Amino acid sequence: MQDQSFTPARLRIELLSGLTVALALVPEAVAFAFVAGVHPLVGLYAAFLVGLVTALIGGRPGMISGATGALAVVMVSLVAQHGVEYLFATVVLMGLLQVMAGVLRWGKFIRLVPHPVMLGFVNGLAIVIFLAQMGQFKVPGSMENTGHGMSGGEWLAGPELATMLALVALTMAIIWVMPRVTRVIPAPLAGIGVVAALVIAFGLDVPRVGDLASIQGGFPSFHNPFGEGTGIYGTALAPFNLSTLEIILPYAVILAAIGLIESLLTLNLVGEMTGKRGGASQECVAQGLANTLTGFFGGMGGCAMIGQSMINVKSGGRTRIAGIAAALFLLVFILYAAPVIEIIPLAALVGVMFMVVIGTFAWNSLTILRKVPLTDALVIVLVTLVTVKYDLAIAVIVGVIVSALAYAWNNAKRIQAVERPSATEAGAKVYEIEGPLFFGSAEGFAELFNVQDDPDTVIVDFARSRVVDQSALQAIEALALKYEVAGKRLMLRHLSRDCHRLLTRAGHLMVDSDDDPDYAIAVDYGVRTGVLGAGH
Repeated sequence: MQDQSFTPARLRIELLSGLTVALALVPEAVAFAFVAGVHPLVGLYAAFLVGLVTALIGGRPGMISGATGALAVVMVSLVAQHGVEYLFATVVLMGLLQVMAGVLRWGKFIRLVPHPVMLGFVNGLAIVIFLAQMGQFKVPGSMENTGHGMSGGEWLAGPELATMLALVALTMAIIWVMPRVTRVIPAPLAGIGVVAALVIAFGLDVPRVGDLASIQGGFPSFHNPFGEGTGIYGTALAPFNLSTLEIILPYAVILAAIGLIESLLTLNLVGEMTGKRGGASQECVAQGLANTLTGFFGGMGGCAMIGQSMINVKSGGRTRIAGIAAALFLLVFILYAAPVIEIIPLAALVGVMFMVVIGTFAWNSLTILRKVPLTDALVIVLVTLVTVKYDLAIAVIVGVIVSALAYAWNNAKRIQAVERPSATEAGAKVYEIEGPLFFGSAEGFAELFNVQDDPDTVIVDFARSRVVDQSALQAIEALALKYEVAGKRLMLRHLSRDCHRLLTRAGHLMVDSDDDPDYAIAVDYGVRTGVLGAGH
């Protein structure tokens, strides 16, 4: 932490930062619940519980977690097809999977996600959120949740459409202008507040958050764990049986993966800004415990929020106090401001989401497509399309696989050999191998040698190469067999320590000499008859 002493000045900064974050959380939590097709207070539940737990035990002080659009766009299909009670069961299972990932220390694998994949990830997320808003431009009474946002029914037209577009545009304009005037009030909150005030003042007949109940066929009646009469909704979990597990498991896996990816990326970003490192596994456990808890309490689940985390850090929040304060302030808003939330115009939320889309989309990726390698450009486009067509987790997995295959292919083409006479073995020929020897380059490795025309003794020098995997061992064994059939001797030199262990563990090679001070291991291996060829 920066400024470790908790002076009154530091405490004031942390509390004000928390208040600012809480104000910013309200409209986005409501908006993301709106995207998921659940009651807005379900989103606020998640923002409070996930935010509080991760603030207490998360891997990076300063991070803010809550309901996010990345998860909401996956949840909408589950809610539409199976009901909100299955969502809460899914969130519980999602949390347990995330705890398991943290215990197994899988968080470190986030470093394997290439930058082009992340560009495609955020671009696809922005497009999906944008498309999810299109249903809000239809007549509310005829809309239904189809699993891809509110759709069906007739499009708004005439004065109704003009009013809706005007309010959306006004919300976006306020959010854009507000930071240039003052940062005392979060811009999304200011946009929603002004538009809501205009709608109420002029009595405009426009859809509001409370109309979500009629749009979705009514919300179930819940037990409220915080007490009756507060307007907060919760519900019993789905039946605990194999049928429920079959329904929720695919969604839970996807949500867990998306939540951890976004959380760990935020962890790295906040770490760069605050000069902190590590904490990935702890963050996985914290996210898992938070989602497990919020699922039982009727929340939609969540993960780290890049935007709110940036607000917190830039407002001076560096300790856990800011995150805890944000969650507690949000709880106060939930308990005493629920009726106010339900009169918010839907157009204002659409405007907030459109600004989220603009801020999320990596616009610089459009210009770098012509500058980066073709493979990277294809990965950006591919991940974006898969995100829009399927979901974020599949898109990231596809992107990582394609990037890995491209990397393997590029390395496979690097294998080559420099031929020269041996300085230590009279009449012998040396092949100096350059580039890694692995499954992708094994075939190219075999093509480097001219067995028929080579002398009786051939030395393969791996000083500039590395034996990586079993395919490499098999390639060496196949090469040795060719020289054995030709009645010639094959020797291997300059294997690094890890390659030596790999070959020795496989039982293929025997130590022949000890003449390399750089490696301090035997590097001149005779190829034994029946194992790798003719004896030394």
